[in-house]
Amino acid sequence: MTTRQPGTAPGDVFVAPYNLTQPVGQTGALMLEDSGDPVWFRPLPVANLENGDFRVQTYHNPRTGGTQPVLTFWQGTIAIPPYYTNLPGGAPEPGGCYYIYDDHYRLLRTVFARHGFYPDFHEFLLTRRGTALFIASKPVPMDLTPFGGPKDGAIEDSEVQEVDLATGKLVFSWDVLDHVNPADSEVSASSASSSGGVWDAYHVNSIDEGPDGQLLISARNLWAVYDVARQTGAIRWQLGGKRSDFSFGPNADFFWQHHARFRPGNRISMFDDGCCNQPDGTPEQQSHGLILDLDLPNHRATAARTYYHAPGLYAASQGDTQALTNGNEFVGWGQESYYSEYRGAGNTEGDGSKNLLYDAMMPGSDISYRAFRHEWVGKPWYPPSAAARDGSGGRSIVYASWNGSTETKAWQVLAGPDARSLSVVVDHAGRTGFETAVTTDNPGPYFQVKALNAKGEVIGTSHVVTRSG
Repeated sequence: MTTRQPGTAPGDVFVAPYNLTQPVGQTGALMLEDSGDPVWFRPLPVANLENGDFRVQTYHNPRTGGTQPVLTFWQGTIAIPPYYTNLPGGAPEPGGCYYIYDDHYRLLRTVFARHGFYPDFHEFLLTRRGTALFIASKPVPMDLTPFGGPKDGAIEDSEVQEVDLATGKLVFSWDVLDHVNPADSEVSASSASSSGGVWDAYHVNSIDEGPDGQLLISARNLWAVYDVARQTGAIRWQLGGKRSDFSFGPNADFFWQHHARFRPGNRISMFDDGCCNQPDGTPEQQSHGLILDLDLPNHRATAARTYYHAPGLYAASQGDTQALTNGNEFVGWGQESYYSEYRGAGNTEGDGSKNLLYDAMMPGSDISYRAFRHEWVGKPWYPPSAAARDGSGGRSIVYASWNGSTETKAWQVLAGPDARSLSVVVDHAGRTGFETAVTTDNPGPYFQVKALNAKGEVIGTSHVVTRSG
């Protein structure tokens, strides 16, 4: 942590750490306290397997009418050179899927893409209809010579898909290749030579659903955000890019953007990467969170709020800007390793410390595609964990943890000469992070821990363990 001030929104931090080269630790879905201590971690077995878009959402069950908080995330493999050069960098490899977990950390649903597309890590959005909206991608063979690419090439196509969670049936789709001319891309088709002949002309990276059912779709490599009528699939307006329907006020333009979201009052938010590898000499700009006012009648976009970092960051990819319940904004810095929280008023370039309440950096060069803050109550279906070893002076040190439990406030320690003769030796030891170490004079050698909630009630009991030397 580099900054920790009062006034942050309630909740924990949700990231999915991975690395473009060699990760520090393991990849997986990770929930953190502000202190940096883990709350829940679901590690993955190999470094090139990743999770993405890890967050809390609400699952609406259309059959019962009930709702429940859930964890959602993508799992799969991303094309990251030099390990994968068959697809453009950042594209999903075949074999991915989306997971929905309940508050007991049990798998509730697994969701797959349709039409031969691959589930894409960029977006997985649950709706009030009991469906999931997500991005699916695949290479489509195409003669790219009209665009300056290879004749026997392909284009990385993206499709917005909506699947009924109860039946798995596809209920809606919108294909970007059917609606947007790839000639508008800011990425040269000649780049296909380094990615198996596949041109990443669009790089669709976010979806949001508006109050009238319209879709807000971001295409990173077009520098454009599209408002799409759900019923017809027609593009109602385009913001940014070569065919923008809007003009821009000072500091309102954006490049390589991520995480476009509707906001109340004809506003949208996004993470403006602002860099890198700008074509045609376009100047790079510092990455920042951005909220735009849209004057729809006059087709004019102006910057309402900006959120810069100190020191200034230049994120070549990824990132998000999240509205929090208390009016603050949470910014994940994508390919830079930071995540931050700001008061809603934000700041300006060169003044990135203003209104900064919280700032933290992941270890080494680990990154997370997005970072979020959410409130979550986790009640693991599995028991707490315990371990014990010899301490100094004949004492015993007992270690207690419960991966994912948000209600554990203290620990009770039991010990005895055999597994059936345990008694309480430490009645109340306050939780001190993910793993709490408790020292006792009792030699055991058998130990057990019990998790206590804020009322002192037992909410979980570990297996009995023996002390090691």
